[in-house]
Amino acid sequence: MTEPRPPAPRYATIRRALADVLRTGPASARELSQQVGIPEKSVADHLAHLAKSLPAHGERLTITPPECLACGYAFAERARLTRPSRCPQCHGTHLAEPLFGIHRGHD
Repeated sequence: MTEPRPPAPRYATIRRALADVLRTGPASARELSQQVGIPEKSVADHLAHLAKSLPAHGERLTITPPECLACGYAFAERARLTRPSRCPQCHGTHLAEPLFGIHRGHD
């Protein structure tokens, strides 16, 4: 049996590390969890707090909504930061993950 890999050493807070990753380009919750070394389930909570603190620095959290890969339904009005479990239109479960990014400015 292989030993679990230890997390990468942290030199910043989790939210600062998330922000640094998001400033390089959009990323999914899975990608963020891998790059920052936190469980995927905790990414949404950290992003919610990050979204509140970014405006003080002239930035905002952007979200590319998830989309059903079967019928193309876009979850444009979805406020939650987590991935939906199924499409309300076709009931399919093959969904694209939401992508998160940081945008500078107020537009």
